[in-house]
Amino acid sequence: MTKLNTKIKLYAKANGVNSIDFLSDIILQDDRIDGVSSPYIKEWNLSIAEPTDVQLSSYETAANTVENNATIINTRKVSYGKWQDQLDEIFTDIDAWKTRIAQVKTDNPKDNS
Repeated sequence: MTKLNTKIKLYAKANGVNSIDFLSDIILQDDRIDGVSSPYIKEWNLSIAEPTDVQLSSYETAANTVENNATIINTRKVSYGKWQDQLDEIFTDIDAWKTRIAQVKTDNPKDNS
């Protein structure tokens, strides 16, 4: 299950809002009941209408893709190594660097759906 804030960001972007401050624009709350997470919108201060649960649910698949790709990007960053080390690798053997980077991308493909 995707995070509520990811679905809210997608809903807002689809409605012309590209930046959200989750400390003032939208405040989320999670009243855990018996250890089960139940996040919800506590306060909505955007100029667009607050989404219904059905509207937010419609972003589940897209939000899943966004979250999975964020994980993949972080994995790639770790595998790529520091940019300073990559520059040294490029200077030493650019073909080996190209091969290594291509393998990292092959091993960690992003979802383009």
